[in-house]
Amino acid sequence: MDDPRRRLEHEREVTLGRLASLTGDHDAIVAASLDTNADDEHDPEGATIAFERSQIGALVRQVAGHLAEVDAALARVSDGTYGVCERCGSATGEARLEALPAARLCITCAAAG
Repeated sequence: MDDPRRRLEHEREVTLGRLASLTGDHDAIVAASLDTNADDEHDPEGATIAFERSQIGALVRQVAGHLAEVDAALARVSDGTYGVCERCGSATGEARLEALPAARLCITCAAAG
């Protein structure tokens, strides 16, 4: 496995970029809706502006949550607990951390819910 801190920092940068892009998209939709008299609730042409704002808002929350997970993983690297399952204390597993660098649980504990 390569350096976990480097991989997590890269994941953090990518996630921050996604968050900035989504936030910009949200701001653009809000700004566009301010300049129109469209009947947002009764638009026969498809998705409403409110629906689009809601979708982007949900994505922003999801990406922000992932950023928090990455930050928590970086903290675990710093305190020496990265790669240790938070539930059972066994190794998280190299393959699992390769697939999900911010994983808190080993595959057995994650599957158990």
